[in-house]
Amino acid sequence: MRAGVTGGFLTLAVTGATVPANAAEKTVSETQEMPTITTALATSAAKSADTAQQVAFDYERQAVQDHALAKAAKAAEKHKAAAVKKAKAEAEARKKAAEARKAKEEARASRSDERTTLSVSSASGSTATLVSFLKAQLGKAYVLGATGSSSYDCSGLTQAAFRQIGIDLPRVSQDQSTTGTQVGLDNLQVGDILYWGSAGSAYHVAVYVGDGKFIGAQNPSTGIVERPLSYDMPTGAVRVL
Repeated sequence: MRAGVTGGFLTLAVTGATVPANAAEKTVSETQEMPTITTALATSAAKSADTAQQVAFDYERQAVQDHALAKAAKAAEKHKAAAVKKAKAEAEARKKAAEARKAKEEARASRSDERTTLSVSSASGSTATLVSFLKAQLGKAYVLGATGSSSYDCSGLTQAAFRQIGIDLPRVSQDQSTTGTQVGLDNLQVGDILYWGSAGSAYHVAVYVGDGKFIGAQNPSTGIVERPLSYDMPTGAVRVL
């Protein structure tokens, strides 16, 4: 038997072994049709290839997304740690600043108490001495930073005046405005220190001498003068006598 393919058909040739000797060799041919690749098979194969490619693409995209999420989470954790550290540092700084302010206020209050030790019995005589000294300085020059005896600035004059009665005032107007007890402008007494600006940051001081008037080193053009309160109404007053 012999086999062959011709034109898409299988051909089988069979040689009979039992035929008579005088008979010619006979060949029997059998043809069988082979399956062909149809359009449906081709489409199915293409779809399978596309599916495999899509699955591979999905896996790759998921891997990229997972990496990006992990990186973002790590960055967020780092940022959170930095923010917490910064917040703690700021809170500590605020705490220290508050403690420093409190200590400064306590020290200032202590100094004020030390400077206001004159007795009530000696106050009347002290105010007379104080006013007498201030009136003796009228007409002298205003010089910034001067403390006497020919010229003064505002706080230099009040410091020199109170030194006459044994009270050592701070040098500058800011501190003088918080020395002693704060009093209302409707309850002034002779010898009260008047200040302009807020307590603790006053920019000018003078001394109340009674009858609605004050004496102070006003400015370079006027020098040391006596003026009514209405000339330049002060912001507040402190009492040290």
